[in-house]
Amino acid sequence: MPTSGMLGKVMKKREFAPLLSQFIAALETPLVIENCEGTILLAIEGAAEGERHPVHASGSVIGWVSGNGKAAAVASLLSHQADSDREKRTLAGETLNKYREITLLYDIVEKVSSCLDIKEVARLIIEEARRVFTLSSVSVLLLNKDSDVLEQIGEFGLGLETSAAVSRGVGIAGCVWESGRSEIVNDVRSDHRFVEGKAVISSLMCAPLKAKDTVVGVIKLGNDQPVTYSAEDLKLFTTLASLAAVAIENASLYEQLKEAFYTTVYTLAETIEKRDPYTGNHTKRVMEYSLAIGKVLELPEADTARLQLGAVLHDIGKIGVPDSVLLKESSLTDEEFEQIKKHAVYGEEIIRNITQLKQAIPGVKHHHEKFNGRGYPDGLAGDQIDITARIIAVADSFDAMTTNRPYRKGLSLDDAFGELRKYSGTQFDPAVVDAFFAADVMEAFFTANARQKIML
Repeated sequence: MPTSGMLGKVMKKREFAPLLSQFIAALETPLVIENCEGTILLAIEGAAEGERHPVHASGSVIGWVSGNGKAAAVASLLSHQADSDREKRTLAGETLNKYREITLLYDIVEKVSSCLDIKEVARLIIEEARRVFTLSSVSVLLLNKDSDVLEQIGEFGLGLETSAAVSRGVGIAGCVWESGRSEIVNDVRSDHRFVEGKAVISSLMCAPLKAKDTVVGVIKLGNDQPVTYSAEDLKLFTTLASLAAVAIENASLYEQLKEAFYTTVYTLAETIEKRDPYTGNHTKRVMEYSLAIGKVLELPEADTARLQLGAVLHDIGKIGVPDSVLLKESSLTDEEFEQIKKHAVYGEEIIRNITQLKQAIPGVKHHHEKFNGRGYPDGLAGDQIDITARIIAVADSFDAMTTNRPYRKGLSLDDAFGELRKYSGTQFDPAVVDAFFAADVMEAFFTANARQKIML
């Protein structure tokens, strides 16, 4: 509050004004109260003569009380009240700031605690930093353990370094990584560690991302205009970095578990596939074709995950089909074909009791359904068939047509393409067939087949 108006406001406070009037009346002495600019606020029996007694607030003079010795008591009372008011305002401001800080941290915890994607965690942290701090740039960098450098996983604004990778001990961010201590640099260009970046940064804060006392990255923000970041800013920023580190560590552990899970699933599928030496790499190819189609169709993330599992496990039910049927080198009888058809139901039975695999059931059970309703095992048609099953049906059929079998040679690519077009709308979903031709499945085809030739 400007000192010129502070004394007047103190005197007018509803709870204090009556007390001041009673106190002055009890003194029965002439006096004058004026603010620091000389404006008279109160005069008792004219302009009093005598000494001028200062009224202070936090060490600053905010006015004067002129009069005899009793006037000093009025000046003391006013000073005490002014200090009390300022302390209350300071305390209220600090309480409000703490409330805002707690609210911020609560919001962040609520947002990132359930997030299991590292880049999404980075995006959320950047979003909160932009909301709270004055900045023009902010970025999150994470340790790549293979190359031992920090790599950028999220950014807003122009970069703060010459490149997205930061080496240990190089630049301000590299030094924070090395020391594990947060820093404020309010005059970046005069700092000897400053590395010229894509933007001219004047002020900077940088905090380590610590997980179990190990620095796994840094988060840094800066402004292209001079900003004086405070110790309170750094404290809040460091807390934000700590929350980010915990969330990133949880997401990283989830990714490791997810990778181990998929590796186990792939191994299971490949083990079953080895029963039929003529379908080598079939599971891998069907998965690659399916994901390429799903990308064109812009499947949501959850459906993409279901598609990937379903494609890997689509033939898992063949474990229940006798070798005499599965490995037969001549055409199947009607009875034998009925046994083969059961693999779709067997697959469902195998995975339905495994919580993590249940999401793959539609792709496993229904990838032999036909768009016109004449497929198996349930005779579903059109949109009744899950999108993952419709995609796997096209990918599986294409791979089966282009693969050599003991009883027939694989079709050429042109012939296989012709078959897909021919049965689009009857056996296959037309939208999925269109996505197949729009997808980069040929890269997957040639890569997979080149890999198979090398293995052979």
